Amino acid sequence: MSASVCVCGLGLMGRPIARRLLTAGYQVCGWNRSPLPAELTEGIPLCSNLAEAAQAKVCLFTLADSAAVNVVLAQLEPHLSPGHVVMDMGTSNPAHSRAHAWRLAARGVGWVDAPVSGGPEGAAAGSLAIMVGGTVADFTRVRPFLEMLGSNVVRVGGPGAGHTAKLINQLIVGLTIEAVAEALTLAEKSGLDPQLLQHALQGGFADSKILQIHGSRMINRAYVPGGKVTTQLKDLRLAQELTHSASLHLPHLESAITRYQELVAQGDGELDHSALHKLLQA
Repeated sequence: MSASVCVCGLGLMGRPIARRLLTAGYQVCGWNRSPLPAELTEGIPLCSNLAEAAQAKVCLFTLADSAAVNVVLAQLEPHLSPGHVVMDMGTSNPAHSRAHAWRLAARGVGWVDAPVSGGPEGAAAGSLAIMVGGTVADFTRVRPFLEMLGSNVVRVGGPGAGHTAKLINQLIVGLTIEAVAEALTLAEKSGLDPQLLQHALQGGFADSKILQIHGSRMINRAYVPGGKVTTQLKDLRLAQELTHSASLHLPHLESAITRYQELVAQGDGELDHSALHKLLQA
């Protein structure tokens, strides 16, 4: 294929995204803000700076947060020209996305916010759920990349709409993790084998990917991060901002934020977000 993309941000999501696109035959390079051990980026051609990254037709961001996007985009913009597309696949502030889209469009540069759900495993398998915000024209240009990464790619609206959808996704994820943590703790304290319970609930209304995947992490006390506590907290705070802008109060969202803040305060911010279960084990 004669298409090129630079993955800017080679963290937990960026690396499998880059490798998935490479396997599909795309011309792919990667760039990271700080040096990484060679074994982590093995097989991914690296750019030494953002001027090199901007030689790709699509600059795909997999960065930690809106602040990181703002910094990297400010450094990248002088190297962009009409025809480029910047695609933010992280979880960012929808208002920032709309501002970026408006500013870049004035220079003939496209913007797409395409956050994902499904974690590093989904990126590697090409089974991500991808929520897309952007113009129809910009979405059409990046759609082949997205369909290689996701089994469910849906344009939900204009710029910023993808990030709005992702915050709603993270609201569901955060609250469901809290519910599963409480349910499995109750099972354990009631003398049930939580693995048998997990199996018994499979296929019923209480079943979910979170019960099966994150529930197994809780049962095994295996909190190696697929998604970090700090990331989940950041996303829930963005969802909180969104609710305030909509003049809403969502009590369970507030509760989940408090619980994740407790995890960070006790030094568990770098664990998987399923570590919410730890708070209930005393």
